[in-house]
Amino acid sequence: MTSDATLSPTAVDCRFAGRPVFVTGHTGFKGSWLTIWLHHLGARLTGYSLAPPTTPSNFEASGVTELLQRHHEADMRDIKTLRRALDDSDPEIIFHLAAQPLVRESYQTPYETMETNFMGTCNLLEAVRQRERPCVVIVVTSDKCYENREQRGAYSESDAMGGHDPYSASKGAVELLVASYRRSYFPADRCGEHRIKVSTVRAGNVIGGGDWARDRIVPDIVSHLRIGHSIPVRNPHSVRPWQHVLEPLSGYMMLAAKMLASDEPHLCDGWNFGPEEESNATVQELVERFCAAWGSGNWVDESDAAQPHEARLLRLSIEKATSHIGWRPTWSFKQAITRTARWYREFHSAAERSMRDACLRDIAQYSADRTCSIQLSDERRGRRVVNAA
Repeated sequence: MTSDATLSPTAVDCRFAGRPVFVTGHTGFKGSWLTIWLHHLGARLTGYSLAPPTTPSNFEASGVTELLQRHHEADMRDIKTLRRALDDSDPEIIFHLAAQPLVRESYQTPYETMETNFMGTCNLLEAVRQRERPCVVIVVTSDKCYENREQRGAYSESDAMGGHDPYSASKGAVELLVASYRRSYFPADRCGEHRIKVSTVRAGNVIGGGDWARDRIVPDIVSHLRIGHSIPVRNPHSVRPWQHVLEPLSGYMMLAAKMLASDEPHLCDGWNFGPEEESNATVQELVERFCAAWGSGNWVDESDAAQPHEARLLRLSIEKATSHIGWRPTWSFKQAITRTARWYREFHSAAERSMRDACLRDIAQYSADRTCSIQLSDERRGRRVVNAA
């Protein structure tokens, strides 16, 4: 593999055409969007996951099963089944998204959360190690993997792992697990020899159409708006790094494409794919903007000091991703909310129709906006160089 540090968006997309790609957690919110996008780019897809976690789900609403060469409804904790699925598909790229993804759920099921998130990832890494087949592995963790000190500054990839609640702790532990396997079995400075390249990726608070998870803010907003009820808000003043689901997925795919193209050791590491600073906003701001995009609605403060702890302040630094692989966010906070509200409006106005076209329209618009954004950035950079000369 040769070095290619300047892949354009089009070149990144072309890296997936015809390649066998293995996606865990493909029945979930982010996983279903990733599967739709990868299929659109021509990847040959295998999915490995439990059944869809909600009813409805984007997986079913968008007919994702039809896009797969192989669909394994199985558990990450079952290493024998996982190994057989990997052997059958022999992937060049693995995106690992399967997880118990909810903070509040982790308080109720701490053991299952740890077992699924930590041991599920361990099973994947162990299967990759035993197979000894060349591949790129992208392990998706969370912005909550950091030891959150409620600081105003943004967390960078060199900050300490931690986690107050079981979910966050499980994601911090996964980061340490991946780092251990990488150092022990897949050292980045020798990836040209063993051909197994492993990275972790951390996103912000993701929104978008097709999320119906319990205790997540956008599904709560939509369910109350549809029946004309006030939206209950647990933590209106908590700050989160909001971003549309396509933003981190574009980062994961860009990183995977660059890892395919290059043996540069620095790519095999941890990466933040968060939003621009203006998208670090309070829950109250999100709710009010969503109501404006929907055209109606109001909210009520249901803060409760006795409720389980959730972080009040969390920001991600994306300097590393922008500087080293050329990724940066494309859609603003307002655009992310507008697109999300539009998706749910369409779903509820035409529930019998597949939502895949709605997903593909968002993907097409995002891709076009991303290309324009990069071209404008390049033009500005060129003008700065000329003016400096």
